[in-house]
Amino acid sequence: MSWWAPLDFPSGSGPLSGCGPLVAVADKAGALTHLGFPPWAPPASARLDAAPFAGLLTWLEAYAARGDAPVDFPMAPTGTEFQKRVWEALRAIPFGRTTSYGALAVTLGGATLTRAVGRANGANPIAIVVPCHRVIGADGGLVGYAGGLPNKRALLRHEGVLLL
Repeated sequence: MSWWAPLDFPSGSGPLSGCGPLVAVADKAGALTHLGFPPWAPPASARLDAAPFAGLLTWLEAYAARGDAPVDFPMAPTGTEFQKRVWEALRAIPFGRTTSYGALAVTLGGATLTRAVGRANGANPIAIVVPCHRVIGADGGLVGYAGGLPNKRALLRHEGVLLL
């Protein structure tokens, strides 16, 4: 069994007020497995219940207040070992900073991994908390975001990133 809930950014969160709602899913142990923007939908078998997401809601409030709070709730994203390495590297990108797909690839083993890093970034099941929105094109431009480029732009503006 899994749980799901629709979540909104706290009111008065500036550029984030245009983002969302978000859809969160937790596994039977209460670990976050997905956080995304519609039209992504939870599994049909998931039960509607916001209780498993109390830690996530606290984190979203801190993020909306312009901070990058420690993640103190369990997460259990499903993916390949390489995808999980990429997602862990994404979590190391600080609030208000960006990197390129190529630079991220170099940290993971070499520039030849750029496309694989891009695919893993695009497959990230836990948006915002695993900040795939902080990865931009080599020229500094916005490229791809499963949650839509307007949401990526809003998230980066919220973090104080100046975009080309």
